[in-house]
Amino acid sequence: MDQPERRPEHDDDHETERDRRATNIFLAVAAVLVVGSGLWLANAMVDSRKAQLCFESGQRNCNPIDVPPRRLH
Repeated sequence: MDQPERRPEHDDDHETERDRRATNIFLAVAAVLVVGSGLWLANAMVDSRKAQLCFESGQRNCNPIDVPPRRLH
């Protein structure tokens, strides 16, 4: 009878450990990206809401633009 070819068990363990480590790194990077995107989106929504409330109150200078002072020669 033909028996399937067997590789040493420690090679499988190293490949499994390597795959697991790569998966964990990928998931950690994905989690950081999701959390970072969530924080950015929350800040953008807060800024948008502040600007909207300012416009609704009738003010005109809701989003001031910073302009460097002019130099007179």
